[in-house]
Amino acid sequence: MTERRAFLLRIDPAVLEAVQRWADDDLRSLNGQIEFLLRRVLQQEQRYSETPRGRGRSRGAKDVSP
Repeated sequence: MTERRAFLLRIDPAVLEAVQRWADDDLRSLNGQIEFLLRRVLQQEQRYSETPRGRGRSRGAKDVSP
């Protein structure tokens, strides 16, 4: 299992309530839903991949595939 790090998140109560409802609908914990949403946005923005640290492209590297 991968290491999990805790941190404090300050969030607008209305946003928190909306994410909690969404988590309930998806049968996820609030924490799981937040992590799911962050991963999805990071992947859409090509800022995250499942590649372990140190094994992916370096910061600022260009894709040279044809």
